[in-house]
Amino acid sequence: MPRPLRIEFEGAIYHVKNRVDRREPIFRDDADRKRFLETLGEACAKTDWQVHALCLMGNHFHLVIETPKGNLVAGMKWFLGTYTARFNRRHKLFGHLFSGRYKALLVDAASPGYFRTVCEYVHLNPVRAKLLTPEQPLRDYVWSSYAEYLKPPARRWPWLGAERLFGEMRLPKDSAAGRRVEGGTAGPRVGAGGGSALRGGTAGDRGGEGGTAGAGGFGELGLGGIRSGQAAQG
Repeated sequence: MPRPLRIEFEGAIYHVKNRVDRREPIFRDDADRKRFLETLGEACAKTDWQVHALCLMGNHFHLVIETPKGNLVAGMKWFLGTYTARFNRRHKLFGHLFSGRYKALLVDAASPGYFRTVCEYVHLNPVRAKLLTPEQPLRDYVWSSYAEYLKPPARRWPWLGAERLFGEMRLPKDSAAGRRVEGGTAGPRVGAGGGSALRGGTAGDRGGEGGTAGAGGFGELGLGGIRSGQAAQG
């Protein structure tokens, strides 16, 4: 049975994820993770992609990618093929690295809160996987774009498009003051069963369950200050 064609159009946004074959580690050390990010940056330069969210896990990765030129398929072919070749060369291996076809789910950015919910789902992966202690804030997981959002613009990955997510959070300005929560304390929570339902936050409209509307930010008291114990609550 033929595979269904990918839906591509200019400006499309996708939640892309892929696993390593046989569920083995996709990254053997931090050098592999850095090489993956370098290769992703090269892919963005070739394709004009913007990455809105990213999380590198043990045997899989998540990306939220915007494709201004409608070129997801060509870009992913180069990206995954190039990273596989570099991984195999470094570790003296051969053959394919990833397990089957990558998943690319279209994100309906026009639906209020949906884009933000997807990005928060990606950023909360280390919490669901218990890669952080209950005392650790989410920003401590360095292999995610979450920590990049908390940095000044000049220090972020150049291919991270922060404006869209900040806009959905109603941040008036991309500055230290703008990223600071004005009186909020909660942030997103993982729903029962580890899903992506968001509850209890005060940092703007939520696309998930039970969100509280209002002006908020991305900083120490909001998403930036949430600890893994809090995020894991149902």
